[in-house]
Amino acid sequence: MSTPEQLPASERRIDLDWVRILAFGLLIFYHVGMLYVSWGFHIKSDHRLTWLEPLMLVLNPWRLSLLFLVSGVATRFMLRKYDLGAFVRSRSARLLIPLVFGMLVIVPPQSYLQIVEALGYPAGFDDFYARHYLAFGAQFCPNPCIVLPTWNHLWFVVYLWVYTMALVGVLWLWPRLVDRFGDKLAALLAGPRILILPCLLFAAWRLFLYPAFPSTHALFGDWYNHADYATAFLIGFLLAKQDGIWRDIERQRWTALAAAAIFFAAFILVRTGLFAPSPVLRWFVSSVYGCYQWLAMAAVLGFARRHFVADGPVRRYLTDAIFPYYIMHQTAIIVIAHALKGDGLSAGSEGFIVIAGTALTCVVTYEVVRRIAWLRPLFGLRWEPGRSAGMVQRQHA
Repeated sequence: MSTPEQLPASERRIDLDWVRILAFGLLIFYHVGMLYVSWGFHIKSDHRLTWLEPLMLVLNPWRLSLLFLVSGVATRFMLRKYDLGAFVRSRSARLLIPLVFGMLVIVPPQSYLQIVEALGYPAGFDDFYARHYLAFGAQFCPNPCIVLPTWNHLWFVVYLWVYTMALVGVLWLWPRLVDRFGDKLAALLAGPRILILPCLLFAAWRLFLYPAFPSTHALFGDWYNHADYATAFLIGFLLAKQDGIWRDIERQRWTALAAAAIFFAAFILVRTGLFAPSPVLRWFVSSVYGCYQWLAMAAVLGFARRHFVADGPVRRYLTDAIFPYYIMHQTAIIVIAHALKGDGLSAGSEGFIVIAGTALTCVVTYEVVRRIAWLRPLFGLRWEPGRSAGMVQRQHA
């Protein structure tokens, strides 16, 4: 997730702005869904809605990789505005300040409520924060054994910063390498190969890395996720200026969608357990998963380039707002869901309140933060020292 920069209108990819906005909008629904499915999450609802799992699996393989790809495109265009030193300072401030603030202020209620629900932690939040959250080590082992402090959902910011800094190192050593590689990659992926070759690469990561390095989001040792996300980030970065490739993706959007549907159907069929486990089946399901992952991304990008091109105040507002929304959303979900425990609500009523309350929390947070100069950098917004004073003057005018 790339924080927005004010690029000239001719350099903006309006379609990718909308992809980023919609992907993070879906994230709220996805994390609310995690309260109800059988998969692990920080807290769980008393209700189980296993029928949600196939719907969430539609999104799960590609939603985060797509955001890294969009961030790679945005990074390429941002580099036009800065020399490398200024770029490093700008990106580090826009990513690391919210990360540290989030880990110290936004995320702790998630960990506290997780321990309350898992272990019945008897003391209050202040006691938990002072005695455990700042312990800088494993706490409450063996179950749940969590390393505190933690970044929880903010892992995305850490990974994006690491990939960006690694890329800067390469550009510092070989400044012309990117254009050369971008041209060669575009030639390699021209035409139908844009759907085939990345599909094979993502399938290879799933087949060879995932069994040995399952997802942890802990940065170190998370090699499958690094291969997956860094590949998407580099594809976006290297192909950002290759207009021919983006036209190919748009032209083949229906093919990508149809193929993605076929691969997803095969993946779900295997997950039903109708087939006996075997090495051949594992090879098949890993290949299907990786191909579905890329084909779904290609379909989203193709349809967005064709249809999501309208600009206006809504796009401009949400482009700026989406990072603060991202920072706040998971804490809001967990706090609201915990507060509703024991109220006897139906799953539908509970889910509606969690979604509506989370959306309201995100909107109110952004509306407050964007008006107060010193809060803006804490939520990834540009520092505007005159903003608060200027708004006060307008109020008294």
